[in-house]
Amino acid sequence: GFPWLNIGYAQVDSPIAGWAPLLGVHGMALLSAFAAAAIASLWRPAGQQKPPRDGRHALAAGVALALAAAGWPLSRIDWSAPSGEPLNVRLVQGNIEQSQKFDPALLDQSLRRHLELAAMPPAPGVPAPQMVILPETVLPVFQDQLDPRVWEIWREVAARQNAVIAMGAPVHDVVNGRDRYTNSVLGFDGQTPASQLISGATAMRYDKRHLVPWGEYVPPGFHWFVEMLNIPLGDFDRGAERQTPFAVGGQHIAFNICYEDLFGPDLLPALQSGPNGEPGATILVNVSNLGWFGDSWALRQHLQIGRLRTIETARPMLTATNTGITAAIDAKGHVAAQLAPLRPGVLPVSVQGMAGLTPYARFGDKSALALIGLALIAAFGINRPRRN
Repeated sequence: GFPWLNIGYAQVDSPIAGWAPLLGVHGMALLSAFAAAAIASLWRPAGQQKPPRDGRHALAAGVALALAAAGWPLSRIDWSAPSGEPLNVRLVQGNIEQSQKFDPALLDQSLRRHLELAAMPPAPGVPAPQMVILPETVLPVFQDQLDPRVWEIWREVAARQNAVIAMGAPVHDVVNGRDRYTNSVLGFDGQTPASQLISGATAMRYDKRHLVPWGEYVPPGFHWFVEMLNIPLGDFDRGAERQTPFAVGGQHIAFNICYEDLFGPDLLPALQSGPNGEPGATILVNVSNLGWFGDSWALRQHLQIGRLRTIETARPMLTATNTGITAAIDAKGHVAAQLAPLRPGVLPVSVQGMAGLTPYARFGDKSALALIGLALIAAFGINRPRRN
């Protein structure tokens, strides 16, 4: 689905947000709907015969008020603790118009802009970046279609900055004799062999797991329709459920791409320790291209969604987007810094990684589902016809 407008996201700046580390966005939506229904039950239309008041309505309103108020002390709990030293990061916002992004004639212009932003020396008083993060599909072509000399230039930029560069790119590789295509993030530094970049076999790599229907994969049973109309749609392979976070400067960075941050449970496996005991993520990063939406509310809504993910997981999140909003969000959901949308630029930030798991990070949506189940059982019991 496309759960962009879940009403839980409207509560990021309300007391109900204190419940996010326990119940997630769906639990917040349940509490919001319950509060709205409880308040509405107290209303009596003017000019109509008023039914007798039911004490249960007042009780429901009181319970709603108590649940909302409980969010305040819950929001004061520190569900995670600082881990390691802060990481100095440069976020790049290229602001390539959607009408130009996939135009082959403008590929060089787009790459040049991102190269210049990534290679800029730090401003006076600003620490040199340990990591440079560029948006989704900075490369609008597969990595093995790029001139190898361009990869050499990117390696030189990473070497001069003495930093890890992470960029979004469609990746083509061959696994067990089969062509595989993914929407990915490649991480590399000045020592990464060019052959690894050309093949897509870098040690740091994230493959998108939650693909967009029709845009990134064709639903089963509809390939015949696409082939008949010769529609040039992407049909990518899915990444693994848990992928090793990028290790940079003592921090462990877990990426997600595009609208993956709308699905809270998809981010949780990266927070857990790996099968061989490798640490879970201390920092979350979303790379996106929201150029599809122009200068609409979608850019602000996506930032709001990212803020809620940080409250659910007690992890900071960085967002590097093509047209905005590029930002740094702390582990409490506060926007520490952001770039103005629809302008090219870089955002230098120092981000403190966090360790520790919230109840939501441990159990996902199970707690909210259990609460919904209890509510349904109670409603069934209350409304069951009684025998005389």
